[in-house]
Amino acid sequence: MSTFYIEQFGCRATQADGAAIERQLRDRGFSLAPDPASADVVVLNTCTVTAAADTQARDAIRKIHSASPSTRIIVTGCYAQRAPEELATLPGVSYVVGNSHKPQIPDLLHSISSRPDFVGAELAPPSLGSVQENLPVFRAPVLWGDIFQLSDVLVAPVLGGEGNHTRPTLKIQDGCNSRCSFCVIPFVRGKSRSLPLETVLSELRRLAGAGFREIVLSGINLGTYGRDLAPRIEFLDLLGRILNETPVERLRVSSIEPLDVTQDLIELVAANPRIAPHFHMPLQSASDRILAAMHRWYRAEHYARRVELIHDRLPHAAIGADVITGFPGETDRDHAATVDFIASRQFTYLHVFSYSRRPGTRAAALPQQLPGNVVKRRARQLRALSTSKSAAFRQAQIGRTLRVLTLRHDPADDTETTPALSENYLTVELPVALPANQFVEATVTHAENDQLFAAPAESLTLSLRGGT
Repeated sequence: MSTFYIEQFGCRATQADGAAIERQLRDRGFSLAPDPASADVVVLNTCTVTAAADTQARDAIRKIHSASPSTRIIVTGCYAQRAPEELATLPGVSYVVGNSHKPQIPDLLHSISSRPDFVGAELAPPSLGSVQENLPVFRAPVLWGDIFQLSDVLVAPVLGGEGNHTRPTLKIQDGCNSRCSFCVIPFVRGKSRSLPLETVLSELRRLAGAGFREIVLSGINLGTYGRDLAPRIEFLDLLGRILNETPVERLRVSSIEPLDVTQDLIELVAANPRIAPHFHMPLQSASDRILAAMHRWYRAEHYARRVELIHDRLPHAAIGADVITGFPGETDRDHAATVDFIASRQFTYLHVFSYSRRPGTRAAALPQQLPGNVVKRRARQLRALSTSKSAAFRQAQIGRTLRVLTLRHDPADDTETTPALSENYLTVELPVALPANQFVEATVTHAENDQLFAAPAESLTLSLRGGT
């Protein structure tokens, strides 16, 4: 066996983990397959932030196994760390590898590739009282350990960055020391750990030297970067070192907690065009009562002040938020407070999550769990609000000249157009076929449905196409 495919789920940190696994497997001589069906081994890198994410992973396993029964499936990621035994008995699963043991995945593939007849699953002892206790149950081997016993310093597999993206993600922080009552992630990612400063700078230089022009910094709680290092370094100081000591042309910061969005950070972004004016700050709720029940360390007025500061200094910056609807005990009044808060402020998009009861979290034991139909109705209202906010933001860009990065052109699309991403996180369509990973100055001409269209400067277009 020599081919692999990585099926990705979840956040940018999980995607960065997948890119790191890909890099390690390539270094060991394995080849990336174009799709799961043609791979000898599929590594399923899972998320477990919601019950829907768990369901999505299980469905993917069934689909892969049904389409190609001979393909070996290694399940890893947050779901594998939280509930490995749930996954170990699913047909087609050869190994379950928790986040605690991700560095061992290359060795597992080497072991599998040296044994063409390898199945992985073994007959498990029958469980007493099982309805199907007379049927054989196969259980995949599980590699799992206490995530809180990992080294205090973040180590591989975190490097990799590029994956298959024009804009690579570098995970510089993992884990979380907060205990939001709804969130299972600290229990599957462990305590907050940072990638050493010199490693961050070295990786960014490597990625920039390989030709990547925009790099995304990610983490589970990114604003806490460096607080565990000795000597301690603040996230703001890290950004300054990156600007001064690496040639990265555009740096984008992924999700960051609102209390970590300080005035100094906003001023740094405003003063440095190399940092994308894009702030993704989890809101979760704008009801102070619900924020307290969630164990969030801010209130609506604190968040509102951040939005005002950003908009005052960077009026065209992207401001995105995560919002949870249907938290236990959330009343119509609480929900209305969130809707009114978002409607009256300069948000550009929302990621809306229906509350999901996560085993082991404090919120799972709270009374007043809301009916599913109420949660769905509130989620629809918030998604409709997100749609209108995004449309208004796109309309406000018409006539502006944006610096956009060209993205990969879909080979199946034979039109002479190129998708590109602006500094303020807008996808625009350029009416000319251009190579990926090029910065272009383009003027937004119009919006149509949920799409922006822009015309690149003629001189740049000719240069990128090889004209004179």
